Amino acid sequence: MDMLRTTLCIGLLFSWIALKGQQNKVVDKGAKPERVATGFAFTEGPAADGKGNVYFTDQPNNRIHKWVPGEGVSVFMEDAGRSNGLYVGSDGNLYACADAENELWMITPDRQVKVLVSDYEGKKLNGPNDLWITPSGAIYFTDPYYKRSYWSRGGKEIEEERVYYVSPDRKVVRVVLDGFKRPNGIIGTPDGRTLYVADIGDNKTWSFTIRDDGSLTDKKLFAPMGSDGMTIDRKGNVYLTGKGVTIFDPGGQQIGHIPVDEPWTANVCFGGRDMKTLFITASTSVYVIRTKIGGARK
Repeated sequence: MDMLRTTLCIGLLFSWIALKGQQNKVVDKGAKPERVATGFAFTEGPAADGKGNVYFTDQPNNRIHKWVPGEGVSVFMEDAGRSNGLYVGSDGNLYACADAENELWMITPDRQVKVLVSDYEGKKLNGPNDLWITPSGAIYFTDPYYKRSYWSRGGKEIEEERVYYVSPDRKVVRVVLDGFKRPNGIIGTPDGRTLYVADIGDNKTWSFTIRDDGSLTDKKLFAPMGSDGMTIDRKGNVYLTGKGVTIFDPGGQQIGHIPVDEPWTANVCFGGRDMKTLFITASTSVYVIRTKIGGARK
């Protein structure tokens, strides 16, 4: 028994050393997240624009904020539709999962709002949560159900918690994934060929191949953990959130973990002028940490 215990301990030690070595390829040894702003109710949905500025939401306070490297954080938009997940399109517009009325919004740089999706087949969506936009301009968004205190609606109008697709011309909205317990985080590869979807309700993250028509095939288990929000770097490593930030290589092997001193880490994205700053929304604060591998610039 002692020999078995010793063998297990040695195996765990080598696994830990290997993990630390891999993590050093992503962030500098000893690097820790730096808090750049605090005092929010709950931060979410970070999204970088083409200059590396990052927009993020404070959903309970119904605001979208903007972080500019070297300048800090300011309010970008009040009355922001209780927005949660955000994404900046290649067109420069900000796309938002507006939870107040369960809609998908497009917000122009001068804060004009256009509702892109308000329902599906006449039924109110559960609550668009997070989204990703493909290189062609199509949108994928998750639609879990988290009952909000500010809703006047009743229960679910759509029983299933799904992933939806919106065509580049915004004329088609269709279901592309169902059978999830609670889909949440979503991100795709810069080449538009692979989509990752986290089922936070089932504690799993899946990968899919994206077909030319936007449909999804080749469902594979990517990681044995769910995620609130997620991002991807230029080498295809995927960053999942929850308790800190957990990093997986393209093959689904864990290569690192970034602790964050907050109760919950909700979401991440790459920003900064060189796109090598990992921007982290975590509970009442936002953090940054420099990385060796950057995110893809739009």
